[in-house]
Amino acid sequence: MPFGEIVCGAPGSGKSTYCYGKHQLFTALQRPISIVNLDPANDNIPYPCSIDIASLITLQDVMDAHGLGPNGGMLYCMEYLEANLDWLEGRLTELGPDAYVLFDIPGQVELGTNHESLKRIIQRLSKIGFRLAAVHMCDAHYVTDPSKYVSVLLLSLRTMLQLELPHINVLSKIDLISQYGDLDFNLDFYTEVQDLSHLENALNTTSPRFTALNMALISVIEDYGLVGFETLAVEDKNSMMHLSRAIDRATGYIFVPPKDAPAPKGSIDSSSAPASARPNLYSLFTTAAGPMEGNVRDVQERWIDAKTEYDAFEKREWRREGELLRDQAARDTATANERNGEGNVKAGAIRERK
Repeated sequence: MPFGEIVCGAPGSGKSTYCYGKHQLFTALQRPISIVNLDPANDNIPYPCSIDIASLITLQDVMDAHGLGPNGGMLYCMEYLEANLDWLEGRLTELGPDAYVLFDIPGQVELGTNHESLKRIIQRLSKIGFRLAAVHMCDAHYVTDPSKYVSVLLLSLRTMLQLELPHINVLSKIDLISQYGDLDFNLDFYTEVQDLSHLENALNTTSPRFTALNMALISVIEDYGLVGFETLAVEDKNSMMHLSRAIDRATGYIFVPPKDAPAPKGSIDSSSAPASARPNLYSLFTTAAGPMEGNVRDVQERWIDAKTEYDAFEKREWRREGELLRDQAARDTATANERNGEGNVKAGAIRERK
């Protein structure tokens, strides 16, 4: 059964960077991964792309042919993809039954909030067997301003209701949040969407004319009670691993490692059956069914409260690791040279006949 992620979010929220980072991480972990670019305006793709919508249609071609602007042209492209979905299904089939696919969606937010084409495409993918989760990227700087925070909550809620998928909202670029000033509350207030009435004073200070509207919007968000956030620093391995586990729990994905992967003895089925048919209790209890490690307080300490100290510590560790690797390489080279020298002596030695 193929699994996948619908990676959506506003322009500049880090969707393509996330896809590239996840490709690097999963390649290192020997986990299968393929990336599908569904953004017809994306000319500079940083990641290895298995399927590119540009081979079907591009935004520039649509604008030239029909005289549309960027927004109208993007909607046309999605409708064209929906009408020619057999093209996408055929190429997805070539990825195999155990594929794990990231779908990089355009940044036009109305595709995930109002327009029906993306929703129908997702429904069609579900019908052909894909187990999907939506990963909604939101720039972490929104939490530094109360009005922007409420707006991103509304956007996330509307996307959740529209796409009707297991949904993970992500505060991306959390490693840069300290550049935007101090937070009014601890980070868990924003990620867990706690009592939003505490934002009333700040909202009324910036826009006193809209007090009633602000409180009505907050009431809508709290009445649904659906929105929450994970955090992401894409260059941090622990952050990427934590988010990957959260997504695995949402989709029910259990990674079955290769037969030769290091794992406790007997935990990996060494038969020749495909990964989807090999039972693996070790993977089950260390991925989807295992407890989530770390919490948002650790994230706050790492990236907000003590970022300078942690950065200095990491640099020292990287330097020490580099020195150890260099010393080990030098020892290996010296050992190899000694062995080569002994071999040459033995090969060149002549025994005297008596």
